[in-house]
Amino acid sequence: MIAPAFPARFSAVAAAVLWLVGPASAQVEAPAQPGRPGVQGGHDDNQGKNKLLTTDTGKPVGTDTHSETAGRDGPTLLQDFYLLEKLARFDRERIPERVVHARGAGVHGEFVCYENMSALTKAAFLSGKGKATPVFARFSTVVLPKGSAEAARDVRGFAVKFYTEEGNYDLVGNDIPVFFIRDAIKFPDLVHSLKPSPVTNAQEPERYFDFFSAMPETTHMLTFLFSDQGTPASLRQMDGFGIHAFKWVNAKDEVRYVKYHWKSMQGVKNLTDAEAKVMAGVEPSSHTLELYGAVNAGKFPSWELRAQVLRAEELSKFDFDPLDATKDWPESVVAEVPVGKMILNKVPDNFFQSTEQIAFNTGAYVPGIEPSEDKLLQGRNFSYSDTQRHRLGPNYQQLPVNRPKNEVATYQRDGAMRFDGNIGKQDNYEPNGFGGPVQNPQFAEPPLRLSGSADRHNQPEHCNTARNAPTGGCRARRPALKNRLRSGAAARRCSRPARRRPYAFAPPPASVRGRSRWSAGLALAALAAFFRRPGVRHQHGLAGPAVGILESGPPVADGHVQF
Repeated sequence: MIAPAFPARFSAVAAAVLWLVGPASAQVEAPAQPGRPGVQGGHDDNQGKNKLLTTDTGKPVGTDTHSETAGRDGPTLLQDFYLLEKLARFDRERIPERVVHARGAGVHGEFVCYENMSALTKAAFLSGKGKATPVFARFSTVVLPKGSAEAARDVRGFAVKFYTEEGNYDLVGNDIPVFFIRDAIKFPDLVHSLKPSPVTNAQEPERYFDFFSAMPETTHMLTFLFSDQGTPASLRQMDGFGIHAFKWVNAKDEVRYVKYHWKSMQGVKNLTDAEAKVMAGVEPSSHTLELYGAVNAGKFPSWELRAQVLRAEELSKFDFDPLDATKDWPESVVAEVPVGKMILNKVPDNFFQSTEQIAFNTGAYVPGIEPSEDKLLQGRNFSYSDTQRHRLGPNYQQLPVNRPKNEVATYQRDGAMRFDGNIGKQDNYEPNGFGGPVQNPQFAEPPLRLSGSADRHNQPEHCNTARNAPTGGCRARRPALKNRLRSGAAARRCSRPARRRPYAFAPPPASVRGRSRWSAGLALAALAAFFRRPGVRHQHGLAGPAVGILESGPPVADGHVQF
């Protein structure tokens, strides 16, 4: 076996890990440490030179080495204001961690539109060929906490903030084109099942597979997550998806429904399960270091934004609900249209100020882009902004990384940490006759026609069947999944007890497979059905064979689940 090229500081650890896992583990190269001119080990040699150390109020500091005490051996004095300030600030350095997407890396960049898209949308940043818009992109794991291994199996967040002349537009998605659930009312339950147990404070497969077994709609997402797409090799070699259907509205108020796809110009590369385990143990920050290292070296990653576009009357032509977030639109039916290209070219000067304080909101739209009737999206539009108000405060959009580039004119006032002048002498009510901001009917949303009665409607039963659950991209992995299953690896894993891997997705435990038999059987029947379906062109990009989703599931023979 050829030894991987690990940095010197990891060589001993890497050798021990590879010796333990044996020659069956694939070779993994740890990312090089990022660097830039004038910077060694992440520190700027020139920063801070000839500056005088001060307190937060600007008072020069005489010593930052010793506390003020009553005599050489006496107690510390309360009058040592600098000591108290330093400790108090240290006690408050941490802000609440994101409930999801806590572990992430962000980069500044630019989005350039390919063509004038005015026939489809009146969004200004899509109105001209070559029009450039500054962006900030943040990639993240979803379930994992801060400080966890980035190579572990998990969904990856793929969020982009466009700083347009009409305000900020947030395109918040993942590296998988579908989601676990279709209704936002189940989102807290989904996350609770994936987070550590309230009893043991450890993530337990019994909990989240118990939830999955009772929710057949999760099957489509699981086929992506437990393939090699659940362990991307790098953030640069990873596609992104908007997940939901959105609306594009043009100047004539003509509405079209769209789905987004970020296509990596670096190609897609994933790790096998064995490779991911090695990388997670060698370098927890492997994805961040690889991304920052590439950008600092001038190898700017780029993605092409593509859109699938449908007229409103075309939605009824599908044999499933096209606004259901657990489904994707087959590209053989709805072709992708190139929209523009995003290039990331600058690592933030300070991680906390940018990557940690940036706040994405699925409800942040610009004129010409609106939410669809997707139930999950409707709930996210509230939840995302509300969690930022809790995490950062009600004025979080005044932080530099969140502040729009155009002038903000609003009647919102006061609140903690207001630092933009608080709209000065302006009266904070509308309408007023003293020169306050005025509304403009030109930017009103077009009317939405509704029908039916207000109720807690359930999806038709056929939406959970094998015929409808997997569409488009899932069928593209049929050969890879069948090959992995036929190899006998999945069948051999059936005899193993479920392994508990903290903060990682483990196979379904036997205790869950014995419960909720009808719903679990329905989900597995859907999985088996699309193994047998004819293949569809491959667009979602799996670079290697998939890790079997049924690692410790029911017996498998000739690529089919046996019941």
